[in-house]
Amino acid sequence: MQEFFEQGARIGVLTAQPLDRLLDYRAPEGGCFLGAYVEVPLGPRKVLGVVWGPGEGQFDAAKLRSVIRVLDAAPMRAEMRAFLEKAGAYTLTPMPAMLRLATRAPGLGDGPSMRKVYRRGEGEPERMTDARRRVIAASEELGGLALTLGELAEAAGVTSSVVKGLVKSGAIREEESPRDTAFPALDPDYGGKDLTEDQAAAADVLRDGQRAGTYGTVLLKGVTGSGKTEVYLEAVAECLRQGRQALVLLPEIALSAEFLARVEARFGARPAEWHSGVTMTERRRVWRMVGEGRAQMVVGARSALFLPFQRLGLIVVDEEHDTSYKQEDGVLYNARDMAVLRASILGAQVVLASATPSLESWANADAGKYRRLVLTSRFGEAVLPEMRTIDMRRQEVPSNRWISPALAAAVNARMERGEQALLFLNRRGYAPVTLCRACGQQIGCDHCDARMVEHRFLKRLVCHQCGETKPMPEVCPSCGAEDKLAAVGPGVERLAEEAQAQFPEARIAVLSSDLYGTARELKAQIEGIAAGGADIIIGTQLVAKGHNFPLLTLVGVIDADLGLQGSDLRAAERTFQLMRQVAGRAGRAEKRGEALLQTYQPEHPVIRSILAGDEEAFWSAEADERRLGGMPPFGRLAGIILSGPDVQEVFDLGNWLARNDGALRRVGAQVFGPAPAPIARVRGRHRVRLLVRAEKGVALQGALADWVRPVKLKGDLRLAIDIDPQSFF
Repeated sequence: MQEFFEQGARIGVLTAQPLDRLLDYRAPEGGCFLGAYVEVPLGPRKVLGVVWGPGEGQFDAAKLRSVIRVLDAAPMRAEMRAFLEKAGAYTLTPMPAMLRLATRAPGLGDGPSMRKVYRRGEGEPERMTDARRRVIAASEELGGLALTLGELAEAAGVTSSVVKGLVKSGAIREEESPRDTAFPALDPDYGGKDLTEDQAAAADVLRDGQRAGTYGTVLLKGVTGSGKTEVYLEAVAECLRQGRQALVLLPEIALSAEFLARVEARFGARPAEWHSGVTMTERRRVWRMVGEGRAQMVVGARSALFLPFQRLGLIVVDEEHDTSYKQEDGVLYNARDMAVLRASILGAQVVLASATPSLESWANADAGKYRRLVLTSRFGEAVLPEMRTIDMRRQEVPSNRWISPALAAAVNARMERGEQALLFLNRRGYAPVTLCRACGQQIGCDHCDARMVEHRFLKRLVCHQCGETKPMPEVCPSCGAEDKLAAVGPGVERLAEEAQAQFPEARIAVLSSDLYGTARELKAQIEGIAAGGADIIIGTQLVAKGHNFPLLTLVGVIDADLGLQGSDLRAAERTFQLMRQVAGRAGRAEKRGEALLQTYQPEHPVIRSILAGDEEAFWSAEADERRLGGMPPFGRLAGIILSGPDVQEVFDLGNWLARNDGALRRVGAQVFGPAPAPIARVRGRHRVRLLVRAEKGVALQGALADWVRPVKLKGDLRLAIDIDPQSFF
């Protein structure tokens, strides 16, 4: 394909605007490369685009407008363009939406941004003070490195005015420096740890994969606390030695603080970060430095997969089973699967790390598509926790209490030894339902068919679907009765209230994503707990993901049956994963841990599998069940979500699709529905779902595209296709 277009040549530009085609323009003065980021006129506006190839040639050349300018950014590489095209084709996403994913950094069209930096100048000030002496000493100790005003003042322990005074004397020099600077070099030989025998064997396999420089996916499975992170950091080290870049995806921002500290201890410097908690200025810097090859390693959320890496050699998906890797709005993609796609195009290595892999990854490893590495024991002195059930049918627990006497006794015993206990309940807020005892009405959201959850810390009711909040009513909105509203069921806030009453001397910390305004506040709380700042931790699934609390020796699961209800095909798998993960928080140091599961169904097969620890038997049984039903990963599913303000219009469209399913029947696919979504109204929009099921090897995307092509969406009707759906709400 043509790599360079001379001035005036006809070029095709892909923009991030919702258009169904490339737009033809003339190459600007000086010409442009294939993949160049450009600014082009579109009507009265200027928009961002990428040179995607030669122009179509159907538009009158005399009327073609010229590219306004080529942006100061490394052109999009061929592998990135191929990745966006294949990911768009797989997820049935229009290319402009895919391009938006790849250009989510502010100010890409701006010139180099400058900032003032300070370094040691010449001579001494006429009047020397202790504060001025500290500034000069700090500057000299840092070897003449340039620092911002705040950094130099902090290093010297003085105010910024002291530094500015030294600038006037010439002892400190003020300079202009580009804001988008390279990230510090990471040293692969800086801080390697001694590995156990099975860790060393796994690390050798990953290093060999990096040296080969070819595509391969490895499932790195190991019990919680077995040192999976140390193993894949050895793969990162080898990737750096080969002069390539590494990407580590994490499921939660809250995990990044502890992980970044481990990376810095291993490589002597901090990597680049990419997630919603990063400032806009830093996002721009990361995007640019990654594209220029001046960021060797990125730690980020799922969207980091769309950064413009120059020579990506390794993608690690930590906690690969985690549902947060699935994007559920906008472009519907699974970052785990897209990581494998991008690596296959690049010739890079993928490491999928988990103590409890997804059934999809387990099946791929079982079929030989992925290589499987297993770490069988915990690192150092730590051993796996003992797991037992508490049969709630035999416990005397008042109707408004949820901590059983057996669990309370275990918590007290741990606190007496100066250890920590975790009470786990996967429900945010104070109570999931607010009920009027006079008329029986449950308070729902005005915009959704969902019950509002009481958040007592906020003193408000919150809808967990649309985010709508309202003050706690004093009278029933339905019948007007006073003093009849009752909170039904527990959330973590209510559990904290009960724990404070049962353990009045205990220091209690609640870990729930909605209790912290910023990622920084959440990180600080987690660090405080790890340092011994709480006796009892009460948390949602946020605590199950990768945190290391050395003093934690007891995990009490308040409702182990919670995930076993309903019709979700992954209910058993997710319950198994969550229980194993949260139990793994206990006993990660030298003290033996214990996990107690409160359940009304101790004989349930999933509960028995969790206790037995026979994961292979669980996965095999689950796989057999899915195989019999033709369900993923042994069959294919696609969800069709229709929505609009008029429920009849939405159902009419659903019925039309169900009747006109010839394109699907031709490939042997079945359509189920239409049916109201489990939450049938969100943000005032009525939602209807159809489900398409097909055999494993069917080319489903083409059939789906043919099926929906005749649909002309009128007014505010919307249609979304979710390939490989993870949730069915």
